[in-house]
Amino acid sequence: MTAFARNQWYVAAYGREIGRELLGRTILNEPIAFYRTESDDRVVALADRCVHRRYPLTAGRLDGDTVVCGYHGFTYDTGGSCVFVPGQKRVPRTARVRSYPVVEQDSLVWVWIGDPELADARSVPRAPWLADPRWTTVGGMEPIDADYGLLVDNLMDLSHETYLHGGYIGTPEVAETPITTEVDEGAGVVRVSRHMDDAECPPFYARSTGIDGRITRWQDIEYHAPCLYLLHSRIAPVGVVPEPDGSDPNAFHVEITYAITPSTDRHVYDFWAVSRDFAQDDEEVTTFLHDFNRTVVLQDVAALNQLQQALDTERAGYQELSINIDTGGLAARRILVRLAAAGEEPTGTPRSAAAAER
Repeated sequence: MTAFARNQWYVAAYGREIGRELLGRTILNEPIAFYRTESDDRVVALADRCVHRRYPLTAGRLDGDTVVCGYHGFTYDTGGSCVFVPGQKRVPRTARVRSYPVVEQDSLVWVWIGDPELADARSVPRAPWLADPRWTTVGGMEPIDADYGLLVDNLMDLSHETYLHGGYIGTPEVAETPITTEVDEGAGVVRVSRHMDDAECPPFYARSTGIDGRITRWQDIEYHAPCLYLLHSRIAPVGVVPEPDGSDPNAFHVEITYAITPSTDRHVYDFWAVSRDFAQDDEEVTTFLHDFNRTVVLQDVAALNQLQQALDTERAGYQELSINIDTGGLAARRILVRLAAAGEEPTGTPRSAAAAER
């Protein structure tokens, strides 16, 4: 089981998911209730258990900016303090539920599960295209019944596209092309790149861009442990080298974003989004990319569910085999172990300070 790094930010929801209805999510084994205030539209996160009899607050209702427990009426303000109890005027001093630091940024709602004194909003990693009108984005979330580390492994090694996602995003060249890996241990960032000079154009790109023929294809992964995964994807007809800044009109740019949020020891939220800088007003392309990418994500869901079931039946002490393509994934595992261990120390994690300095 992959240990949890608690003093870190995790994506709890898309901003569009949270409104004036209580939304429940379990993150790092902690049930949390989310809602937006009437007064200033900010997101509130409270422990989803009434202090009285542990009834889920998400089974209650909102009254203005307060949450009313649906069992006995205990009422909580946005900071988690109880402001009303039934049958008496005095509210017990200990009548409060935990509130969690929240940051809403780039269309995502992030929550801090660890020591609130260590929560630094400046350390939340960025995915600015998700909220940039110059990009068109589709996305969703799929739950997976597996250790969240398996999803990290899956995304760090894209050679599986050739086999698991053939006919969608995978072509032979993905598995055949060597990778380069860079690791920034202090910042908790792993970068894995695969540049294909002459590759088959998979349906995902052929149908969305209209390219007919072989392509130059760049896949540049940027993983910000523990939660945010960015895939900077660039394609162009063979002979055209895509420019990262988008200056080449013959290149197509896609930003693929994943947020990997552990729910429980055996359950992970797989938030995904596809952002593009072309055919932005074409609803047919938008619908195609949403449906096609969701199919790809569901293929991963099925594979990881099956993998977890297989691992559950493995004998103790079994040995894994790793090869060159696993370099990025192994680095990510190493960083996750370090972050989890750092979260057990009263001084907090080194990543928050490192990220704040960037």
